[in-house]
Amino acid sequence: MNSFYYKRVLLKISGESLMGNQTYGIDTDMVLRVAEEIKGVSDQGIEVCLVIGGGNIFRGVSGAAAGMERATGDYMGMLATVMNALAMQSALEQKDVPVRVMSALPISAVCEPYIRRRAMRHMEKGRIVIFAAGTGNPFFTTDTAAALRASEMNCDALLKGTRVDGVYDSDPEKSANAKRFDALSYIDVLSRDLKVMDASAISLSRENNIPILVFSISNSGGFNSVLKHYGAFTLVNEAGAR
Repeated sequence: MNSFYYKRVLLKISGESLMGNQTYGIDTDMVLRVAEEIKGVSDQGIEVCLVIGGGNIFRGVSGAAAGMERATGDYMGMLATVMNALAMQSALEQKDVPVRVMSALPISAVCEPYIRRRAMRHMEKGRIVIFAAGTGNPFFTTDTAAALRASEMNCDALLKGTRVDGVYDSDPEKSANAKRFDALSYIDVLSRDLKVMDASAISLSRENNIPILVFSISNSGGFNSVLKHYGAFTLVNEAGAR
């Protein structure tokens, strides 16, 4: 237990990471694999909560670009995150992990409404809590929702699971010379406009002194490793050092 750096963490997963090799929707094999990662950490006594994006199903920004009202697009995106949350809940329950979905938009037939104190109680009892529907407000991304929920839940760290194993100075999927950063400060991320999370999420994390760890959710055992500061990842904190 002592080898873990954090006791309570929020894991932010992009909707795209649940697509696997598909171009759209939910790849059940990928969801089960991520669920296995979460179970492995939860079984060792780490308290885990999740925020999942909706980009694999619908993106509000894309809808707005196509002429849809931005607020309407964002609400559709929030509903997409609820679908992803239910898929993840199902996968975790298959592995006998106690889990609750709490939605910022009340959808009482399928999940609980988000109530901070109730969410805290779930986590104290060892349940995984999945926060769905972002912040419940349009114009806020699920990155911002992740930083907000991590602050509300008094998390020790915010872990962002992506397709690549950290933050690079250019897109590693396009450039062979892309260099990965071991550590960055919040100010570095904001001033260099590095695409870690959006600016409001970085600012909120900085204000509440929550370190952000960016790692690859695609690598087996990656979640467990990053909590022990093993393997490839990028740490974002005030000092800009590990």
